[in-house]
Amino acid sequence: MADLYDKIVELARRRGFFWPSYEIYGGVAGFYDLGPLGVALKNKIVEKWRRFFVKDHSDHVVEIETPVIGPSRVYEASGHVESFTDPIVSCSSCGRKYRADHLVEEATGESVEGLSPRQLTEIIRRKRIRCPVCGGELGEVKVFNLLFRTQIGPYEGDIGYLRPELAQGMFVSFKRVIESMRGKLPIGIAQVGRVGRNEISPRQAMVRLREFTIMEMEYFIDPEASDPCPVYENAVDEVLRIRTYRDKLEDNPPREYTLGEAVEKGVIVNKCLGYWMAVSKRFVESVGVRGEDMFFEEKGPEERAHYSSQTFDQMVRVSRWGWVEVSGHSYRTDYDLSRHMKYSGADLTVFKSYPKPVTVVEKRIVYDRAYIGRKYRAEAPRVMEALSRLDPEEAERLLRERGAIEVEGYVIPGDKVRVVVEEKKVTGRRIVPHVVEPSFGVERVVYAAIEHAYREKEGRVILSLPRDIAPFSVVVLPLNESDEKLVEVARRVYENLVREGFDAYYDDSGGIGRRYARADEIGVPAAVTIDYQTLEDGTVTVRDRDSWRQSRVHMSRLPAALRQFIYMGRSLDEIGVEHKGEQS
Repeated sequence: MADLYDKIVELARRRGFFWPSYEIYGGVAGFYDLGPLGVALKNKIVEKWRRFFVKDHSDHVVEIETPVIGPSRVYEASGHVESFTDPIVSCSSCGRKYRADHLVEEATGESVEGLSPRQLTEIIRRKRIRCPVCGGELGEVKVFNLLFRTQIGPYEGDIGYLRPELAQGMFVSFKRVIESMRGKLPIGIAQVGRVGRNEISPRQAMVRLREFTIMEMEYFIDPEASDPCPVYENAVDEVLRIRTYRDKLEDNPPREYTLGEAVEKGVIVNKCLGYWMAVSKRFVESVGVRGEDMFFEEKGPEERAHYSSQTFDQMVRVSRWGWVEVSGHSYRTDYDLSRHMKYSGADLTVFKSYPKPVTVVEKRIVYDRAYIGRKYRAEAPRVMEALSRLDPEEAERLLRERGAIEVEGYVIPGDKVRVVVEEKKVTGRRIVPHVVEPSFGVERVVYAAIEHAYREKEGRVILSLPRDIAPFSVVVLPLNESDEKLVEVARRVYENLVREGFDAYYDDSGGIGRRYARADEIGVPAAVTIDYQTLEDGTVTVRDRDSWRQSRVHMSRLPAALRQFIYMGRSLDEIGVEHKGEQS
């Protein structure tokens, strides 16, 4: 008997949700196509994400778009060239390559995330783990960089990389965006786009891909602010299921906390991190995943990415693989902006104004520019630059002990240089913002939405997707496809719904029961049937996908009634008249 995953894969291929890419050439692991219905579902999920994360926060969250390929320097600064790696091991007999930590976990049932290649090799030897395909001996575990490398420009052009995340494009554009937003924190920069990760051995279909779409936001905050997250109170009572790293080590299940409790107890170290976790919970629930089928799992120090000081994975239950990550939530501190400032020389700080000007005392090195010019001539600019970098306290010490200052081999006598103390009023200072990041893998959300919507009733498949993300909102059906009058009215109703902005389609092929069944299994929430009563009084039958119940609605009211049913969650009783009961 086929399990749920096999049923979903069969439905997805047959009805056009998704299938392996390059099938006619035998396929390539880690690449999947989205068919017409898959693209429609994905687009609606993306738009819903935009509503939750961007449009509902439009006073301080904006969306941008950046290139898919970036120069090597960007990913050297971000740490990906050095640290974006996974452990790899090869079979000495058949040559197959495996992700070493996954192979060990499958063989032993124990988590080995974060262990070094040497430690993994020792476990493979001690446990006598062999190649799962041919039984051959496995070699030494090595590290493999997951970046897709390319060349920018012809011949010996510059090295570039396909982006593994969207974040770096938002970090390097931060200065432009913050200037356009008048330099005010907090500010969120959001982006939706394709990324690539050269996974070693992707074997989880839509869950682990080499190319996929990410929905991501970098939320820049003032780390010194007493209230860095002004929207925090909007979610303080949201209940989150959280499994801390300690709970995981002790094999404890997730526990329930309100957001406020989690922050007060230090389970979540930053209010903004917690706020976007709460928004993410609401978003995933809105695509059909129940609260008991998700939780947030904290990553341990050896499990976190190199840029994170705290990370939670949002886990969702699926049939084949158990708990899988659909989003990651990281507190990236000032790691990224600081690194890009260091590597590029650009100023990515933000000016923070004081409530009122303050008086500060500063020491400054003053030197005789004319003397240095005469003494060192062409080297004079270099000498003055070296003096400007010298710490005034160190300059005072040199003058006190030696009566002169020597920098980079140049000597300036004490009567030509001195340290002065000045008082001045300042209105603020420059800070490097910290960053909180929620990041979603779209294809994983698409798959989770399909699986959690799948059910069977009386031998039929029903895809009970939330009404507002179904690939098609409504199908229009003439009761009898051979009756010209019914067909004429049905086509007119269909064309009017399309003009009104509905994702509608028309179906007149086969018996009415078969057409209902076809609509149910692709998740169409409403079926509109034009029957003989329509010709008499102008009413049509509206059928609910999930209950199979029907009501009649006059054609003049149909667009408004469908909007209430699809987007406002109204029942048939609320939108129609003359309730007719259940119809299959």
